[in-house]
Amino acid sequence: MYKGPIFLEPVFKERIWGGTKLQAEYGYNISNELTGECWGISGHQHGPSRIRNGELEGWPLDRAWNEHRQLFGNLEGSEYPLLVKILDAQTDLSVQVHPNDEYALEKENYSFGKTECWYVISCEEGAQLVYGHHAESESEFAAMVEQGEWKKLLRQVSIQPGDFFYVPSGTIHAIGAGTMILETQQSSDITYRVYDYDRRDADGQLRDLHINQSIAVATYPHRDPVIEQTEAKVQDLTIKQLVEDTYFTVYLWKLNGTAELVQEFSFLQVSVIEGRGTLYADGKEYPFVKGDHYILPATMDEYRLEGDAEMVVSHVTI
Repeated sequence: MYKGPIFLEPVFKERIWGGTKLQAEYGYNISNELTGECWGISGHQHGPSRIRNGELEGWPLDRAWNEHRQLFGNLEGSEYPLLVKILDAQTDLSVQVHPNDEYALEKENYSFGKTECWYVISCEEGAQLVYGHHAESESEFAAMVEQGEWKKLLRQVSIQPGDFFYVPSGTIHAIGAGTMILETQQSSDITYRVYDYDRRDADGQLRDLHINQSIAVATYPHRDPVIEQTEAKVQDLTIKQLVEDTYFTVYLWKLNGTAELVQEFSFLQVSVIEGRGTLYADGKEYPFVKGDHYILPATMDEYRLEGDAEMVVSHVTI
């Protein structure tokens, strides 16, 4: 079973801040002009990807996880652990924060909190995002929120394509308008909104805020996490490690030619963000193009990549 890649059909999510770039840039068949999220690799109950090749074609990823755990190195856990998205932010996302595992389990009865990371695929000139805050304590943070001192509280960071941000649980953050990012995260959909610009939904209602939860889970004071990035070369493939964290390790792969590799992980998640190529495994050819998402299962062995492509690749950290 599966000596080659497992290709996945993405799930799309309407968002108040979304747009149409997922169709324009990746050719995805979206049905809504406010499509904000492509869940490219997902076993989450709110939107599992479906397998589109091989013996399990048509299966949702969470079912494959539960019934064919050998594909994932027989890892333990009742939930597929990671979620990979592409986000199209036509306008600003709400300022938000996510809980850690302990808080999520205690308050939300869910196994995972939400630590995530972002690779900036593209952005408009002058684009910014919120990454952290300027309060030194919980009480100062709460006072500034109550008084609506958002410009003083929120830390704005200018961005450009190729930037990378590691966003541990507890980090106040918001992706800014005109930005497309690839997000790798724990498989969790728990979000606490701190501020939403007094924006109204399609029914004219202000969206819910979660001030008490946000104050409870935010980190004080904010400090940028220190991450070590390394780079290696395997023939014509450059592998840049973007982050190695408790939950996931994420890489940027740049392929310009041919590379022979061995699948040594419980599974590898691959999202093609530019270009095209072919994966050769077990005597078969598997073409891939920009916008494809696939998993290299534990049941694979040696494989070869050929082409000109950029991919964001990840696996669980053990």
